[in-house]
Amino acid sequence: MSTPLVAGGEIRWPRSEPAGFIPGPEQSALRESLRALLGKHGDIIQVREASSTERGFSASLWRALVDDMSVTALAVPQDRGGLGYGVTELATILEECGRALVCEPVHSSAVLGVQALLLTRPGDDGLLAGVLAGDLLATVSALDATTDDLRAARTSAGWVVDGTATHLTCGGTADVIVASANCPDGRRLFAVRPGRDCVRTERTVLDPTRRQADVTLRGARALALTEPGETAAAATRLRDLATLALASENTGIVDMLLEMTVAYTSTRRQFERAIGSFQAVKHRLADLLVLLERARSASRYAAAAFAEDPDAARLAVAVAGAVCTDAAVQAAAEAVQLHGGIGFTWEHPAHSYFRRAMGNEAAQGGSRTHRSTIAALVGL
Repeated sequence: MSTPLVAGGEIRWPRSEPAGFIPGPEQSALRESLRALLGKHGDIIQVREASSTERGFSASLWRALVDDMSVTALAVPQDRGGLGYGVTELATILEECGRALVCEPVHSSAVLGVQALLLTRPGDDGLLAGVLAGDLLATVSALDATTDDLRAARTSAGWVVDGTATHLTCGGTADVIVASANCPDGRRLFAVRPGRDCVRTERTVLDPTRRQADVTLRGARALALTEPGETAAAATRLRDLATLALASENTGIVDMLLEMTVAYTSTRRQFERAIGSFQAVKHRLADLLVLLERARSASRYAAAAFAEDPDAARLAVAVAGAVCTDAAVQAAAEAVQLHGGIGFTWEHPAHSYFRRAMGNEAAQGGSRTHRSTIAALVGL
């Protein structure tokens, strides 16, 4: 197989079957344990109630995820205070969080925030320790100038950042914001601690279970994570991880929507027959199963490839982003329709999954954006 050309250089193809592509016993045990924990903490009603609180999530469930499931420390090297597992295990967690529509900051803090803060140098990892313990919440911006209108300056006391970062997931409660900022010598990534003078503005979003905010910073203390020459590569890797994280979550969403719809069509009767026995409904359920298998294959392959070599996994991640985004949106629309009249009420759980799927699509630019990335990577 030839090497695809991209602007400015070359990119390697990932291996046909990277290690970790087929889930092992440890991943299966992790999935079962997390599903059991999330099942104990309620259903979509509890999710909606928790997301409407001041913090936007359940503090007790967050502590259980951190203390009992080690979601923050799972994919962190042991010499940095973690358990030494990898991205494939994170993908397993995100799938289950997608199934349960978790509103706790697993995606924003435990996954993206922790992986971004691993860029800190030894001796500067106090923020990382706080996020690993679950005491501090981190969030990561889209890491480009369209969302990070920030300026950084070095003072005698260290770096300070001014400006506005927009569309921050959990931005209203985040203790640490990872964002990019312009410096006199170029653009860097920073871990910023919003101070008392910062202004947080909640955004009106389609998905109330994943809140967003704009944060205006005024002389906020910051820790530089990259040198100017390192920023582009680090930002690209974090953006790929964000795409992979939402692809895994979308896979879990499709899984739950299929399970929910099969259960309903097996019990809802019409003309003295379960509606799932009608040929037209069978075909639509089969199409949902195909969507699930495509999404599951794409996201798990991308996770395994990323764990092996993040730079070589860019194509696999873009494919997963496109496939899983389309699968989640289509599955949510089908679930609403196949639930009939009750499915069209906002109170039905399918609508919360539909909102999350649409929110995830907006967060990563949609499948068209990912397909443009694929075309660029293969030289089209």
